[in-house]
Amino acid sequence: MLHWRSREIIADNLSKAGWSLGWVSAIDSEGRTIWIADVHRDEKRFVVHADKTLTAFVELQRAIHAFAVSLIA
Repeated sequence: MLHWRSREIIADNLSKAGWSLGWVSAIDSEGRTIWIADVHRDEKRFVVHADKTLTAFVELQRAIHAFAVSLIA
């Protein structure tokens, strides 16, 4: 499955870059499953929620990239 493989690639890349990663599913107030994912490293933390795990992982990757760009801009 491409979805799970993509998620694994992102998780591996985050881990190799020194980020600690975690995720959990929850049920929102309307009964929908949501995914909450977070990464942290060096006192910096990013937390996202999405309707799919891959979306959550992509959002984490995007947030970290934006943070890194802000450091050099």
